[in-house]
Amino acid sequence: MELTAWRLVKEKHAGSSFDGEGARRFGGRWNTRGSSIVYLSSSLSLAALELFVHLTAEDARLRLVAIPVGIPDDLAMEELSMSKLPKEWRSEPPSDACKVLGSEWLGAGKTLLLKVPSVIVPHEYNYVLNPKHPGFSRLKIHKSEPFGFDSRMWK
Repeated sequence: MELTAWRLVKEKHAGSSFDGEGARRFGGRWNTRGSSIVYLSSSLSLAALELFVHLTAEDARLRLVAIPVGIPDDLAMEELSMSKLPKEWRSEPPSDACKVLGSEWLGAGKTLLLKVPSVIVPHEYNYVLNPKHPGFSRLKIHKSEPFGFDSRMWK
């Protein structure tokens, strides 16, 4: 059996959505600028929330796609438990301490994935993916599917 994770991106970026270039250029909660990683969520609804918090009403017309990713259950991953997180892990903008944790994980290169709690819904999880890890080829990246937010969310 495999775990399914989700990536939600603008349609125009679907072809490059697993290269880690956006995170490398801009950084993120779990990486410093210069670190190529890809963010995934444990469910499509969590991926939607993780994206939605960064959008404005002007983004209502964006063409988005959802990409399911099959992760073999025997693929090793590390987990950042709540006890290992800095006090300010949910701060906005993201703390440097969180960025360092993710970048250190990436630099160690031990696992393809790092499981992290969601800032939006702390009882759910996101996955930080190292696109340069040798285990990347074991992922099953499925065909993208059109995705849109219900118009009521733009009130």
